[in-house]
Order: sequence, then C-alpha cells, then structure tokens
Amino acid sequence: MGAFAWLLVVGVPLYALLVATFQQTSEYRAAGPLTIPSDPTLGNYARAIENGLAGFVLNTVVVTAVVVAIVVALAVTAGYAIVRTRSLMTNSLFRVFLLGLAIPNQAVIIPVYLIIIEMGLYDSLLAVMLPTAAFALPVCILILTGSMRDISDDLYEAMELDGAGPVRMFFRLVVPLSRSGISTIAVYAALQAWNGFLFPLILTQSPDKRVITLGLFEFQGLYRVDIPGLLSAVVLATIPLFIVYLVARRSLVSGLMGVGGK
Repeated sequence: MGAFAWLLVVGVPLYALLVATFQQTSEYRAAGPLTIPSDPTLGNYARAIENGLAGFVLNTVVVTAVVVAIVVALAVTAGYAIVRTRSLMTNSLFRVFLLGLAIPNQAVIIPVYLIIIEMGLYDSLLAVMLPTAAFALPVCILILTGSMRDISDDLYEAMELDGAGPVRMFFRLVVPLSRSGISTIAVYAALQAWNGFLFPLILTQSPDKRVITLGLFEFQGLYRVDIPGLLSAVVLATIPLFIVYLVARRSLVSGLMGVGGK
C-alpha cells in the first residue's frame, strides 16, 4: 500500500507533465492537465524549438561544462591539501569554506553584481560561471574531504617508501580512489549550473546570453502563459541532465555515502 501511494505521488505529476505537452492549449485549459489528448500534437515541442530553446540549451551546456571543470579542479586540489596537510592554516581555511554553506547567494547578489561590473564581465556567460562555481565549492569540498579521508594512511606510506612525492600521490592514488566523490561533485555542480536562475537574471541581459531558466520566460506573455509549450520546453531541457544522472547515479550514491569520512 505504501509503495502504491508513493507511485501515485511520483507518477501523477509526471503523467500530467508529459500528457500536457501533447495537448492543444485550448484543450489543456478546457479539459485540464490529466485528460488524455483527443488530438495529440508535437506542435508544442516544435514551438519550443522555434522560440530559441536550442540556443538556450547551448548556452546552458557551455556554462555547465565550465562550472563543472572549475569546481572539480579546485575542489579536488583543495580537498587533498586539507586532508594531507592537517595544519592550523588548512583547518582554518576548511572552516572558511564551510562558512559558505550558511551564506545564500541572494544575500550577496549586490556585491557580486558590483564585482562583476568592476571586472568588465557583465552580460557575459563568464559572469554566470564564476559565481555559480564559487557557491558550489563549499558543498563539493565537504564531500571530497569526506571521500579522501577514507583513503588509508598505509597507502600513502607505501607510496612514500616507493619514492612518490605529493604530486605523484595525488594523481596515482588520490584521484583514482576518489572517483565516486569526484563524480558526485561533478553532478552536483552540473545541477547548480543547469538550474541556476538568480545569477543569469541579474548578471546578463542580452537575448543571446540567456540560459534555459531565463529562456522559459519566452512562453509567458503579459496576460497569458503557454503552459503546454512551457512544459514541452521543460521536458526537452531536462533530457540532457537526466542522461548525465543515469550515467553517474551509482557514483553519486556511493560518493554521498562517503560524506563525513572516518
């Protein structure tokens, strides 16, 4: 009974989402979102593409790829330094990173906006990438330090006896054994970049710099909302991220189980 109730909770909204994308706008308003379309159409998907969805997706893919690259590069090296150095300075820096968990991006959007203006990056995709990566780093460093702490000290000592230095240990030991944690932070950073709304809204204004979350406004007029077209755009925009999740879901779960370390 519990499984059936959970199936309803998950299945009904998904059914309503998918069915609405094949309905005419007039039929959706008259019959409601749960009605099976009497005359199914793919026009909503075509209209979503015609309204520039492909360009929005391309911008979002670029932003997401760069954010993931920045976050993985910085979080992996920072996590390695925090776990291996164990000095007062690194512990203090780790606490500073964790402080970022308590600061929402809405609270600092004005300073971020002024910094982006001073850097001459306003109305560019880079203006979205940098703050998005910065606000994803605290969680990612927390996850990676938990994952890296599970690596036995005996393995480090064995590599030291073989004459390995910190750089070699990083690439030959830490990175291979932290793949699940790295996959976790990559998926997390991708989600933050893909679903980001505030930074693109405040830090860009040109139509050719819009990402998916802003592009969905194309389906909203002053006095009406094209709900079937909007939901069709949402479905198309979700497919790439859904594929990434399917590929990395096992690493994502195992990486999250490692948070906290020993």
